[in-house]
Amino acid sequence: MLKKITHNLLFKVFIAIVLGVLIGLYTPESVNRIVNTFNAFFGEFLGFAIPLIILGLIMPAIADLGKGAGKLLLITAALAYGSTLFSGFSTYFVASGFFPSFIEPQNVQAIEETAIELTPYFSITIPPILDVMSALVLAFVIGLGLAPLGNSTLKNVTMDFQKIIMFLIEKVIIPLLPLYILSIFSAIAFKGQVASVLSVFVKIIGVIFIMHILLMVIQYIIAGAITKKNPFKALITMAPAYFTALGTQSSAATIPVTLQQAEKNGVSPKVANFVIPLGATIHLAGSTMKIVACAVALMLMQGMDFNFGMFAGFVMMLGIAMVAAPGVPGGAIMAAVGILQTMLGFDAEAQALMIALYIAMDSFGTAANITGDGAIALIVNRIVRDKKETSTS
Repeated sequence: MLKKITHNLLFKVFIAIVLGVLIGLYTPESVNRIVNTFNAFFGEFLGFAIPLIILGLIMPAIADLGKGAGKLLLITAALAYGSTLFSGFSTYFVASGFFPSFIEPQNVQAIEETAIELTPYFSITIPPILDVMSALVLAFVIGLGLAPLGNSTLKNVTMDFQKIIMFLIEKVIIPLLPLYILSIFSAIAFKGQVASVLSVFVKIIGVIFIMHILLMVIQYIIAGAITKKNPFKALITMAPAYFTALGTQSSAATIPVTLQQAEKNGVSPKVANFVIPLGATIHLAGSTMKIVACAVALMLMQGMDFNFGMFAGFVMMLGIAMVAAPGVPGGAIMAAVGILQTMLGFDAEAQALMIALYIAMDSFGTAANITGDGAIALIVNRIVRDKKETSTS
């Protein structure tokens, strides 16, 4: 049990934040400069890796969506994307309306003006092969082109490249993220900003947890209205999948339980076996909620300008980009980092804070994702049943 806890990414991030704060507050500048040197190097490496991550994940993900179950695939994908857009836009309106009441950019700016400058001992520049937007466009062009080709040689190459990128994420980037977050928080603490940042973190996490619960209730009210089922009974039936996801932090690992509970809600095995695994890949309404809310919060903290038009494009792109999110803790935020940089202007420090905030809520975001899959399965099941009844009448 202890080993399981210590290997949990959320636990590692929590320890990293605590140690980072202690290092920043109680160790000399020389120690903080060593930590900041790692920060500078890893930040450069992450900037180099982001376009490769986009290519390696999005190309095969889009190529795979083009094969298989035809109309059923389109219906499920449309419902999943619609749910993700609803989550993103509703989150933007709630966050932009409510967060300014407890996030004051003037205070942060005042702290930054008096902050102590902290520089690394040395830095290495690692230019990315492509910029992020070029990687996004190239990934879409190749992915869409490969979709109708079947088992082509290039598609197999993209699948192999995906495995390389998955290995990079799982074995290099994710294990080093806690150290990167430690370096960010040591710098924040050393500069005297830690109290304001952590107080905002706690409030954001609390608000987003409540929003996740409301999102699931709305999803099942809509599904209940379409299928004529009791939405609260259906939601309670999905509770084992929700709590399994809280523990595993992985939609993919929760699929067997999600399948079982969806069938208990009356979804046919044929529909459940198609919709639930697909939903675990393409339906990320909970993750979208976290990213949009955290993005608004961090932009308010840093006094960055934003508007609905900016976030409308961001949310629509986010719903597509996160289709590529691998089934590992923190995978969704890694798939989203590129568009945070290009569309919202997040620098390296803002990206690191975003990753820390996201991982702090990873469990219940994943749980909201898979619970929402059950609602989509109910709707698809009703559509399929209605079509069968129409064709036989």
